[in-house]
Amino acid sequence: MTVRIAMWSGPRNISTAMMRSFGSRADCQVVDEPFYAAYLAATGLEHPMREAVLASQPQAWGEVVARLEALDGPLVYEKHMTHHMLAGFGLDWLAGRRNAFLIRDPAEVVASYAVKRAQPTLEDIGVVRQRELFEREADRLGRAPPVVRGADVLAGPEATLRALCAALEIAFDPAMLAWPAGRRASDGVWAPAWYDAVERSTGFAAPESPAAPPLTADLQRIADAARPHYEALARHRIGAEA
Repeated sequence: MTVRIAMWSGPRNISTAMMRSFGSRADCQVVDEPFYAAYLAATGLEHPMREAVLASQPQAWGEVVARLEALDGPLVYEKHMTHHMLAGFGLDWLAGRRNAFLIRDPAEVVASYAVKRAQPTLEDIGVVRQRELFEREADRLGRAPPVVRGADVLAGPEATLRALCAALEIAFDPAMLAWPAGRRASDGVWAPAWYDAVERSTGFAAPESPAAPPLTADLQRIADAARPHYEALARHRIGAEA
């Protein structure tokens, strides 16, 4: 039986490092943002390397799901961006996954995202959609699915990954703690625009300063609007006090 893990994150989190971590397991194949082209095709948004992304993946959400279902092996790890899951995309296939949610403080997300792509919107950072997907999965399960905060992974990689693996009902593998630098064949075609830091990495870096980065008034409004959704998820994060 193939165990399928869907990790749901917004942008500018440690989502690619988490993909590296799972990809370091001998029993795991990883999939990088399979709905990116479908999202761009449906929205018409201009993103870095847009045409290359559109050419690299199916643009119909149903075809994306069919390709995911065709993957087999002991473990498949799917790295998903929550904002890619548009309202018109079906979600019934999520029931065939062990869904988890990777979160980051929205002020940090907005500050980081604005460096790569000017004038982000609340929809761009995916926190509202992340909460919707979380609540949908919690309703299906009758309990909260796993939530992991990127800062907790960085501060204590082994302990946090052990807890995440336990929540996903898979064995922890020490290989998840380190990986060779460089690009991977499994990386999306958009890697040159977004993955410069992770390509230099060989493991989880020490956490950044917890101080909130300075934001313009427009960016602060986005972070403020995202915060209640982030906090609703953070209450369920691995390691949170009951």
